[in-house]
Amino acid sequence: MFGLLGKKSGSLVGLDIGSSSVKLVALAKSGRKYELDAYAVVSLPPSAVIDGNIQDVAEVAATIEKAVKVAGGKMSTAVAAVPASAVITKRIPMSNVFTEFELEDQIKVEADQFIPYPLDEVSIDFEIIGPADHGDNLNDVLLVACRKSDVEPREDAISGGGLDCTVIDVDTYAVERTFPLLHEAAPDTTVGVVDIGAATLTLNVFKNAELIYSREQAFGGNDLTNTIHQQYGMSVEEVEQALRLDDLSDEIKEMVVLPFRSTVAQQVSRSLQFYYSSGAHNELSALYLSGGCAAMEGLADQLSEELGINTDLANPFQQMSVNPRINRPRLERDAPSLVKACGLAMRGLEG
Repeated sequence: MFGLLGKKSGSLVGLDIGSSSVKLVALAKSGRKYELDAYAVVSLPPSAVIDGNIQDVAEVAATIEKAVKVAGGKMSTAVAAVPASAVITKRIPMSNVFTEFELEDQIKVEADQFIPYPLDEVSIDFEIIGPADHGDNLNDVLLVACRKSDVEPREDAISGGGLDCTVIDVDTYAVERTFPLLHEAAPDTTVGVVDIGAATLTLNVFKNAELIYSREQAFGGNDLTNTIHQQYGMSVEEVEQALRLDDLSDEIKEMVVLPFRSTVAQQVSRSLQFYYSSGAHNELSALYLSGGCAAMEGLADQLSEELGINTDLANPFQQMSVNPRINRPRLERDAPSLVKACGLAMRGLEG
């Protein structure tokens, strides 16, 4: 089952299964407004997820089960995502006279021409975008394909964690879904969202709230975690907890965290250079930081100063009603790491 673009609804839980932790967000919806009901961030063992691939389904399942308990809600169904790097997408012009079943068969014929894997190893979904610009009686259809070996371990882990996986989305689509909650952009403005995760740094650029550019590079918070672990004898779990709670000693902050923060700033600047050199793109009017490293003290201010771009932390919950049981200061600190999970939960509430 690869419900990437299926018209399913009613799932309230978004699960972002990252390299270092599982992030869970449970949303409700009242009219057009979202409400944050519960959330959790639970660390994963270092070898459970590597390069976006689940290596230990049992460990991930146990972590998901713990996240559900930490969140404290009655949860049954979830939406998760695969990395964009694991997905093949293509827009195809198709006749608008096909019925849905006929279109599904025709899509498989088209997919066989450009997917470099046997079709029985691939999960395929599609969505009709609208009338094509280059021909009468044609619709543009977005075809999305992903290897089952990337999808099924997520389904198995979620099932093992006590939830029913109703939809597998794509992580960049989840970020795009949250963008209107992060920034109210004037027409034709260009805004960047940098996700600084445990293993990767991804720059997503939006114009008119639509994703126009995305680039991922191998760099992330694992470098910082491992350095502190090796130099100061703390376990990886202790380091990650201390980083999340801003509970490191002044010595570690000065000797390790501050130099790493400068390296992060250099990597973000490098990503922007790739973006500007990729074509005729407008300069960014604002930059938001998401991911587990985003809330590093002073990082947003340093980037604002060095890049000359107003930089702030991504917080998709700032306009939402929040369950009074949730610790608001902790939510403020954790919000940048919850962007993908929030977008996945929103997917579950789409009608």
